[in-house]
Amino acid sequence: MPEAEPGYPQAILDLLGAGRDRPVFEHGPRTVTADELADLVGRISAGLREAGIGPGDGVAVVLGVSPEAFAAIVAVQVVGARMAGVRPGLAPGQLRHLLGHQIAAVLVDPSTATPQLRSAAAGRRVLAVGPVDGVPDLTASRAYPRTPLPAGRPHDVGRVIYTSGSTGNPKGCLQTYAALGAAWAPHPDRWPPAVRDLAANLDRYLVFGSLGSQVMLEYGILTLAAGGTMVVAEPPRGAEPFFPAAIVRHRATASVITVPRLAKLVAIQRTAPVDLDTLRALLVSGSPLAPARLAEAISVLGPVVYHGYGQTETGMISMLTPAELAAVPAALASVGRPPAAVEVQVRDGDGRPVPTGVEGELFVRTPAQASGYWADPTETAGVFVDGWVRTRDLARLDADGYLHLLGRARDVVIVNADLQYAGPIERVLSGHPDVAEAYVVAVPDEETGEAVHAFVVPAPDRRPDPDVLRDLVRERLGAASSPRHVTFIAEVPVSVAGKPDKRRLLADRRPALP
Repeated sequence: MPEAEPGYPQAILDLLGAGRDRPVFEHGPRTVTADELADLVGRISAGLREAGIGPGDGVAVVLGVSPEAFAAIVAVQVVGARMAGVRPGLAPGQLRHLLGHQIAAVLVDPSTATPQLRSAAAGRRVLAVGPVDGVPDLTASRAYPRTPLPAGRPHDVGRVIYTSGSTGNPKGCLQTYAALGAAWAPHPDRWPPAVRDLAANLDRYLVFGSLGSQVMLEYGILTLAAGGTMVVAEPPRGAEPFFPAAIVRHRATASVITVPRLAKLVAIQRTAPVDLDTLRALLVSGSPLAPARLAEAISVLGPVVYHGYGQTETGMISMLTPAELAAVPAALASVGRPPAAVEVQVRDGDGRPVPTGVEGELFVRTPAQASGYWADPTETAGVFVDGWVRTRDLARLDADGYLHLLGRARDVVIVNADLQYAGPIERVLSGHPDVAEAYVVAVPDEETGEAVHAFVVPAPDRRPDPDVLRDLVRERLGAASSPRHVTFIAEVPVSVAGKPDKRRLLADRRPALP
């Protein structure tokens, strides 16, 4: 019987092996070649094995943005462990919750090894990439294979991607090694046309935030496969805005951008423009971009905006390129055409596919989709249905195959690209003694893309204080869940079925009570 082919992340190791002395990372004054990055992967994977980490073990990766962070993520998957990317800024209780998910080791670096993190990781093995007092440095390993062999088993979970935690604790989305191996990013022969178009512009891809972010990491891998360089964005100087200063300083040709940051960039370029002559691609991610906003961005920035649509559970579903927008202006109101490898169905309330042009709920099937949620069989059963992912987004497909998003079947607000669920916010508000009922909807917001708007029915003879209600939500669920707007109403409008009608609330947001 022939020996099985090495699994994920062999394709990334192959890209590094072929790169040799090509620069693949810039980090401040450092330029790291493909050979040097491969050396880091080898050292860190050897250090993990020496620490007893192997297939099936959970490793929480709490790292900044650096070549070492990228190498560490690859190394964790080389040894076949379950890589759980933990983003900075979680509340202590949320962090302790995540580290309780069968985590064998916590991986830190000099920028993340805070006292709070060390306290939350008490009782677990802490390992470092880089010098951290009292913690073994995996990059110092000497005995390591030059070409490490991936040990991941196809049906083991290779990556856990956490949601924002707006329901109280972040939800872990699971990808198996088989799913990771089916991804398109490290394989140029699998690139859909829109991705191939984007890849041609990734000479200098600006990275920031966290490589634990699915989008930031995936397009970093795409940059590696496209022959480009990942460039770490330095923090802004003084009061200068992150964009466009980082683009200019690093001569970036491409980056990922959220809708709020895009709005700020457009506003800056209207009032105090700077020369963005190096910029060729901005991938808008995290929340829907209204057609008028997209048209404005193209008018001000030029043909550099790529409008992507996807979910944590599915990866990329569709992408709209500048070339398509120039050739098909009507596509402006869409999020592009799903590529051949992505199956989509628009279904009615009974789960039956509807004809082209008819609105319904979008179901998707992708080669690299997730398989479920960590320790949440109920939510898993509700979203992963017979091999399909229920997006809980309302959509329609037009006659030319373009996908149009029309709203949500789920009750969420997307604030700075993070999901904030309406239910927990409503429960916190309703728990205040001055509140009889509370209902939350999403409204457009210049700064955050969307914001929370709360409609509150006061308790009899009570006059709730909006600031007190905002502070209550902020304390319980975090600042992003705190209502930007509070409207007091005498009663909530209801649908013909007798249920609260949020569409009518959203249509008329004027205060109904003094």
